[in-house]
Amino acid sequence: MSPRRVTLADVAKAAGVSRPTASLVLSGRGRELRISQDVEERVLRAADELQYRPNIVSVGLRTGTSRTIGFVSDTVATSRLAGDMIKGALEAARERGFMLFIGETEGDAELERLLLQAMHDRQVDGLILASMFTRTIKVPKAITTAPAVLLNALPKQPTPLPAVLPDEVEAGRRAARVLLEAGHRDGIYLIGAGPGLRNVPAESLAAVERLVGIREALGEAGVTVAGARTCPDWQPEYGLAATRDLLETERPRALICFNDRIALGAYQALDDFGLKVPADVSVVSFDDHPIASWMRPQLTTVALPHYELGRKAVDVLFTEIERDSADTEQAGQVHRVPMPVRNRESVARDSSAEPHALR
Repeated sequence: MSPRRVTLADVAKAAGVSRPTASLVLSGRGRELRISQDVEERVLRAADELQYRPNIVSVGLRTGTSRTIGFVSDTVATSRLAGDMIKGALEAARERGFMLFIGETEGDAELERLLLQAMHDRQVDGLILASMFTRTIKVPKAITTAPAVLLNALPKQPTPLPAVLPDEVEAGRRAARVLLEAGHRDGIYLIGAGPGLRNVPAESLAAVERLVGIREALGEAGVTVAGARTCPDWQPEYGLAATRDLLETERPRALICFNDRIALGAYQALDDFGLKVPADVSVVSFDDHPIASWMRPQLTTVALPHYELGRKAVDVLFTEIERDSADTEQAGQVHRVPMPVRNRESVARDSSAEPHALR
């Protein structure tokens, strides 16, 4: 038989005060209503000794808040890559005294609808709808009945919901600047996407934005992309095949790989052709996947800020919760989170002349 829950009446009895007096003290209003310090100390001591916890359900009914947030994602919770997104959201919520309810849809639209409805049934104070990969989504109708934020996703249709995303365009600029600052001007090739903005994997928002940033930074420096190989999927085997194809005709001085798994394949291809990183070819990438620090030499990469994205989503959600519904100035705003460079060992200074075709 489970022990009986300690009630407010138990605390009041132990402190020798009325139930309303105990309630005022525990809600922090004792001094405001001139309850004596002695009475306040007795109530607090009794609550501590009895290990009293307020009934959240009744508090919610009284205050109109459940102090909970719903976090619904496709595969974020079950992914090793983006788990820090949830960690950041959890910690930001906990600092405000809120709990996070987490649901995973595996990309199933009907399960997503049911999870969102379940969150509303539990009267969550707000919702975060998150995506594992940066993409555009059709915003489900079920999310629009409470304050909500899109995380790592942009809406396909106009919506008042704010969105939180990594700053992929600036990340592209930063990747290009790593090479420019190391003296690279010629023989820079892209592996994964490009050279044109249409040469990207289907529905890859990150590919388009990274490519925009790369082209902008190189263009500002008067540098032209020497060439590119597009990968249909950003996995090591495609990076390997694309880089091998490039090396059949060209000798690059530097590669910008569109993620670290592609870079892993590129490393293998370079080794197959007897080329060393970074002595012969510098390599820079994106994401800061754990493999980036396992590779030898360790890979210089622009990190996806998963933890910061999770925290930012909660911050933006609380702004939405507190926002006057008549205030439309912040509606639909897109918040970009910086992606930092992780400088490691895969980029060397380049003093060579232009690249040459294989003879």
